[in-house]
Amino acid sequence: MDALKILVVDDEARMRKLVKDFLSIKGFTVLEAADGEAAIDLFFNQKDIALILLDIMMPKMDGWEVCKTIRKFSRVPIIMLTARGEERDELQGFELGVDEYITKPFSPKILVARVEAILRRTNLSSTEAFEVGGICIDKAARMVTIDGKTIDLSYKEFELLSYFIENQGIALSREKILNHVWNYDYFGDARTIDTHVKKLRSKMGEKGEYIRTIWGMGYKFDTGV
Repeated sequence: MDALKILVVDDEARMRKLVKDFLSIKGFTVLEAADGEAAIDLFFNQKDIALILLDIMMPKMDGWEVCKTIRKFSRVPIIMLTARGEERDELQGFELGVDEYITKPFSPKILVARVEAILRRTNLSSTEAFEVGGICIDKAARMVTIDGKTIDLSYKEFELLSYFIENQGIALSREKILNHVWNYDYFGDARTIDTHVKKLRSKMGEKGEYIRTIWGMGYKFDTGV
C-alpha cells in the first residue's frame, strides 16, 4: 500500500521541517509549500493528497483563501495551524470546512495523533458499516447493534454515536459537537448534548462507559483498548 500524502503549508521552513520529520517517522509522504499559491498548485497537480496541514498567515495567499479554493472542489481533510487563538478565527475555520484547528505552539506528537485520528475518521465516514468495541453501526440502514443486539436510537442519538466513534480518542468540545451533529444554524443551549449523551449511555448499557466526560469541555469516545 502506498504511503498517504500529506501537504504541509507554512511559510516557516523550520516549522515545515519539524512537522515533516514527525510525520515521516509514521510512514507518511510529506509535501511542502511555503505559500498559499504554491499549495494550490501542488494540491491540484498531485490529486491524491490525503490531508492538508495549513497555516493561516502566509504570503501571496493566506490560509483562509487556500481553504476556500480547495473546498470548491474537494472535501480533503484540512487541519489549520495558526498562532491565533481567538474564538472567531476558530469559528471561521469550521464554517469554511476545516476539520481541526490547532494553535501554535503545539506538541508534534499530539499533531501526529490528530492527523492519524482524522484519517481514521475519514475512512470510517466513507464506510457504510463498521464495528468498534462490540458496537456495530450500519449507516445505510441507520441501525446499531451492541454485542449482536439491536438498540433503538433516535435520529440525533444515531448521529451523535456515529460522530463519537468516527472521532475515537479525540476530546470533543460541546460546541464542536453542536456544530457537527446539530449543524451551524443551531443556537440552542449546549446542555442539550448532555441530555442526549445521558439517554445514549443508558441505551448502550455497559458500553455507555465508552463515552467519557471531559470535565469543563465535553466528551471523548474511548474503548480503553
